[in-house]
Amino acid sequence: MTTPDSKATSFADFGLAEPLNFALEKTGFAAPTPIQQQAIAPQMAGSDLLGIAQTGTGKTAAFVLPMLHEIYHLDGRPAPKTARALILTPTRELAVQINDHIRALTGAMRISSLLVLGGTSRQAQIRGLARGVDILIATPGRLTDLMRDGKVRFDETKMLVLDEADRMLDMGFIKPVQEITKRLHPRRRTALFSATMPREVEHLAAGLLNDPLRVEVTPPGKTAVKVTQSVELLDYPDKRARLAELLKTPEATCSIVFSRTKHGADRITRNLAKDGVEAETIHGMKSQNARQRALDAFRSGRVKVLVATDIAARGIDVKEISHVIQYDLPDEPEAYVHRIGRTGRNGAEGIAIALCSPDERDKLSAIEKVTRLRLLPDGAPANDVKKPSRRRGPKRGPRPVNAQAKGKPSANNSAEAERAPKQRDPSRRRRRPRRRAA
Repeated sequence: MTTPDSKATSFADFGLAEPLNFALEKTGFAAPTPIQQQAIAPQMAGSDLLGIAQTGTGKTAAFVLPMLHEIYHLDGRPAPKTARALILTPTRELAVQINDHIRALTGAMRISSLLVLGGTSRQAQIRGLARGVDILIATPGRLTDLMRDGKVRFDETKMLVLDEADRMLDMGFIKPVQEITKRLHPRRRTALFSATMPREVEHLAAGLLNDPLRVEVTPPGKTAVKVTQSVELLDYPDKRARLAELLKTPEATCSIVFSRTKHGADRITRNLAKDGVEAETIHGMKSQNARQRALDAFRSGRVKVLVATDIAARGIDVKEISHVIQYDLPDEPEAYVHRIGRTGRNGAEGIAIALCSPDERDKLSAIEKVTRLRLLPDGAPANDVKKPSRRRGPKRGPRPVNAQAKGKPSANNSAEAERAPKQRDPSRRRRRPRRRAA
């Protein structure tokens, strides 16, 4: 794998279709980001691509623009139940975000797109697929169900994008992804994007990509440069008051609070309401419509606080998020990077605060190892804080040795033990001599 050196300073340098250049100018795209500079031209030339980039670096446009350019120059319409291009994402929110991006760029272009997601109308998706679609954006679970039922086929799909591949593996989608990709056209162009590059993603890339170009704009696990990070160490019961205090500051104009569990997210939202802070909640137990309503309220500014689980760590593209507060530290240290990637997007500044209780110290150490950063609470190294004792119950004295329990001299006093006469233990039975055979 090699890394291309692109010198494109404007989108016009790529030779994109004229309607795309017009749409880019209309939507405010000024100049390509580093990932776009390196990824767009190779895909337009027909190369497979392995892209490594954080969230918020503009990688959606990095794979959408070459796809739209190619489809624009195709003749005719897609056949029924087929898709010319397939984009697989781990979460519904990310799929909706990509589809919104596509619709903003297509404008008057006759390019169709369709969402296939769990939690929404299956029949509406079947009707959309029956007509054929240019670009299909889907989560693996629902798409696999429709594929097995014969509602969609991929023998004419010649463009594939796997977005957030590492998150897809974390969510257990590896087998559905492999099942889907086996049905695609053998001569296809594939792009795989991932924020981190664990061994499992490398194996997946090796099986899907054909002599790919590797583009990397940030080292895996590196956090956004303009995000000010800090950690506060406090007991878990004290987190509630501290969270409300942080969210009531004038600087917290638009904040995301991350919870480790779904029930925890609901509890945080209820407590914030009692403490005078209005918030919306999104997690996997809510319907897609409820999640979308919560996101719309957050994006529009009607609600300034969104409480979410890691399902939203890579699926929210909201401008000018001022704070990311981690009420619970994540189980996977890589999720820390994706959480704080919700702020400081596209070169903006942001604040990330982690509330760490004593029982989360191991998680904090794992995060420091992945990010290669030392997070400083109140100006002191976090590693200087002592971990809580794991002993349960009252402290016990030294356990007596067996000799003491039986009334024998202590083994700790070896001199007395040697001088003391050996006494027979009455509790032991005396062995009878064996009779000799006559």
